[in-house]
Amino acid sequence: MIYSDGIPYYSLNNYYRQKFGKKTVKISLDAGFTCPNRDGTLDTRGCIFCSKKGSGDFAAKGNSIIEQIAYGKKQKKWQGQSPCYIAYFQAFTNTYAPVTVLKQLYEQAICCDDIVGISIATRPDCLEEDVICLLSEMSNKTDVCVELGLQTIKQSSIELIRRGYQNDVFERAVRELSKRNIDVVVHVILGLPHETKKDMIDTIQYINQFDVNGVKLQLLHVLSDSDLAQYYKEGNFETLCLENYVDIVCDCIEYMRPDIVIHRLTGDGDEKNLIAPLWSKNKRLVLNTIHKTLKQRNAFQGKKYIK
Repeated sequence: MIYSDGIPYYSLNNYYRQKFGKKTVKISLDAGFTCPNRDGTLDTRGCIFCSKKGSGDFAAKGNSIIEQIAYGKKQKKWQGQSPCYIAYFQAFTNTYAPVTVLKQLYEQAICCDDIVGISIATRPDCLEEDVICLLSEMSNKTDVCVELGLQTIKQSSIELIRRGYQNDVFERAVRELSKRNIDVVVHVILGLPHETKKDMIDTIQYINQFDVNGVKLQLLHVLSDSDLAQYYKEGNFETLCLENYVDIVCDCIEYMRPDIVIHRLTGDGDEKNLIAPLWSKNKRLVLNTIHKTLKQRNAFQGKKYIK
């Protein structure tokens, strides 16, 4: 199936246009959170691939949420379009605080002009009952999406990357959010050390079983300010080449349940800290190669999906 934007998968752009009726832009925010993998609750080192900014390398600048949103709106011109915006709480674990703090931050975002929803990146083990109830309350005021960092289902990889929770914790989080009709987006990293293409496809097929709305496919980046950098420099693994990455992404798309929205196909690594793979700096080339390969393979989302 070719969607209205001309590509053979259910893209985020297509989904947003259907949902909000116009161009929709996500503004990345850093709300000052930390993470149980950094504050000593589980560990102090963070996940092995995580930068010092906790995936918030591209968060908008400014002190308050309101200032960051205002800054984010000014960063890009949309050729005469007047987009609406999603406030994306991205850096670190964005449900890891008392609910009174969370409520104040979320409400600051939804009160800004042209904000049509909030997207909250978090860990499945940081969704206690009071937090889930807050998210449900917020969903009565605006569109709410929760992004869960699964990354992989392979046990040896879970231990290597120091994820800090087992797969059943993810399953519970999805169930509880789904009960409240809150959209769930799952983060998957492609190219983790020692994983085969089959391992990555297994993760996609696992996700297919659950009530998830979207998936982010993220190329593994080796960043200089992550513990993964030392593991890489010691020669313990190689990053994917462009050809192999494109092949894996196309297979993931073919195996993915066709109603799942694909939010990301590669991701960005902070160029100042990126060690490998350096070809990923040319994001336009990566995306164009994926789209070209999908068309050459006559591939489409769900082609190899089995219920």
